Amino acid sequence: MANLEANRWFTEISDRDGSAFSLRVNKKLDEIQSPFQKVEMFETTDFGNLMIIDGCTMVSTRENFFYHEMMSHPALFSHPAPTNVVIIGGGDCGTLREVLKHPGVEKVTQIDIDEVVTQMSLKYFPELCESNNDPRATVMFDDGIKFMREAEAESIDVIIVDGTDPVGPGEGLFNHAFYKSCLAALRTGGIMIQQSESPLMHMPLLLEMRDAMLEVGFVDLQTLPFPQPIYPSGLWSATMARKDQKFAGFREQDVDNATFDTEYYNTGIHKGALATPNFMKRAFEK
Repeated sequence: MANLEANRWFTEISDRDGSAFSLRVNKKLDEIQSPFQKVEMFETTDFGNLMIIDGCTMVSTRENFFYHEMMSHPALFSHPAPTNVVIIGGGDCGTLREVLKHPGVEKVTQIDIDEVVTQMSLKYFPELCESNNDPRATVMFDDGIKFMREAEAESIDVIIVDGTDPVGPGEGLFNHAFYKSCLAALRTGGIMIQQSESPLMHMPLLLEMRDAMLEVGFVDLQTLPFPQPIYPSGLWSATMARKDQKFAGFREQDVDNATFDTEYYNTGIHKGALATPNFMKRAFEK
């Protein structure tokens, strides 16, 4: 639920969490009701442009690098040599940009159900879309659940599930059937990574996700917490699941020698994200 107060503060009120988050805005830039969701754009005073989907904060100019970098680089550097990557969701194209920074990646297919999100991003976050025309990239507007169900078996190295909360268009990305499709499409040692909400505010959902991933046959999991200033609690997470193999560190030397820039991700950040806080450990061990 969202509210634009008379004194020009956009407030996302989260009844399920008993919390609210506000950003001061200069003006509303745009609004489109797509067949799937309402997408709004605001100009804020301190966070640049702000995308809202169905009343929930999604992306801002100032802080989006936390999310996009942690949704891409940990999984790609945990795989020995990823060449074929699929992104489910990701319509703002920030994750796509980060994936395409990896020179060894030969093919990236992004499937988002709502073209309006990408249209808005092209207009208001052009920096996130700067790699959309990379010859290695294919951007599709279709049902990502169906795409994974029909994907060729053992053809993908990394699947990035960059969806919204488990309501509306994103609901079907959080269940056994979808995870089974992803597992079947991954090559041996392949990795799926999915945004897994706030470990502080949404632990029951995170536990359900982890249980479902293991139940369909993924061998090993890693849940990485990271800052996400405009999401509930400011603490978010991404969960990686691996096919047939345990996680065995990541390519630290390749991270240190990377020829591209990041704002947040580096070797130390990756190591730190693997240090699970005690409250999460206790929840995972129950």
